[in-house]
Amino acid sequence: MAAVQEPTFFILTALAEEPLHGYGVMQSVSELSAGRLKLRAGTLYAALDRLTDDGLVVVDREEAVDGRLRRYYRLTDDGAAQLQAEVERLRTNASLAAARLRKAGRLRPAPGGAG
Repeated sequence: MAAVQEPTFFILTALAEEPLHGYGVMQSVSELSAGRLKLRAGTLYAALDRLTDDGLVVVDREEAVDGRLRRYYRLTDDGAAQLQAEVERLRTNASLAAARLRKAGRLRPAPGGAG
């Protein structure tokens, strides 16, 4: 599986626990990224359409709220597998980089004491 772009990683992560509607995905991505990543509606829905076409996300349900249709998206098993593969890829890459930095005496302690 190919590496996923950071916005896609956070969208899949946002949907890992429960189905969310578009605005909920945008809020979750912002929270998960500590405010670093703020998706615009057009970017989000284009990504959700692509992820749906790829079979990584499906529409879970639709609800009418205040006269507007709210569509909820859910991670598929293939989406969960893609996210898991990306987690493992990132973990492996981070471990390799940390080992090199440690060997060179340049690894700084992580905030909070982890590392």
